[in-house]
Amino acid sequence: MSSFAPFDIQARPNRLVAQALSFVFFLVCLGLYVHTSKVRHADNPEDRIVPNAQQLRAGIHASVLEPAEEDDYIAPDGASKWERFHHSMIWKDTLSSGRRFGIALLLLVPAVLLALHIGLFPYFNSGGMRFLLFFDKIVALSLLPILFIVFGIDEWSKIALIVIGVAPTMMLDVIQMVRTVPQEQVVKSFTLGANDFDVAYRVIFRQILPQIINSLRLNLKPIMLFLFAGEMIAASDGLAYRIAIMRRHMGMDVILPYVLWVALLLFCVDLSLRIVNRRMHPWFQS
Repeated sequence: MSSFAPFDIQARPNRLVAQALSFVFFLVCLGLYVHTSKVRHADNPEDRIVPNAQQLRAGIHASVLEPAEEDDYIAPDGASKWERFHHSMIWKDTLSSGRRFGIALLLLVPAVLLALHIGLFPYFNSGGMRFLLFFDKIVALSLLPILFIVFGIDEWSKIALIVIGVAPTMMLDVIQMVRTVPQEQVVKSFTLGANDFDVAYRVIFRQILPQIINSLRLNLKPIMLFLFAGEMIAASDGLAYRIAIMRRHMGMDVILPYVLWVALLLFCVDLSLRIVNRRMHPWFQS
């Protein structure tokens, strides 16, 4: 008895069908938004909660080609679109948030290496594992007032919030990866003349590196979540800061493009990590 294709485990849609199906939910969401916008604007033509196409176009133009209100820059007559974009508020906010995001990612590297040592070396495990398990249970946002007192309301309080919020969980994930490596490989490495650091970095670390990259991919959203929390509370620029400012003015025509822009940036970072992982570790099957 043949089953309906969508519920057939062994079914393999061809490339054209697969590509078409991948856009179904996008089209459904777009259709629901357009319908909701039409209904609301039929009742109130000045509605700003669900902006129509004209309002969104104006919001995108303001975000991409106009400077922020607090910026003193005035575009000269005849300025190119690139020059206007280079001084636009979305460019300025993206650079600010991107700098914080990038520094936080760099600070996760020593955390990963420390987790490798905790998972592999017994003395590191005895000294750090229990503290790490306890520290992981602290809600990072509850430390935000302390971070503001220690670091002030500048960059480092926001970066510290990201690292504190993401690093413990990622470290525990890395420790679990280390422990899943068969002990026979460690013994064989010593038999072949490897020393402790050879085993740690040339055997264990290289083997779990693709899994670490995948773990980082899964933590991109929490990283951005903690970054947004810090920027919304105390910042003078950044993507979340702009969204918070626009919320006060009901500026959904700017908020929606910003939300989609953030999603696109995270998608591109995730795609880049996938490509790097595939090129560096073609042997790895996730």
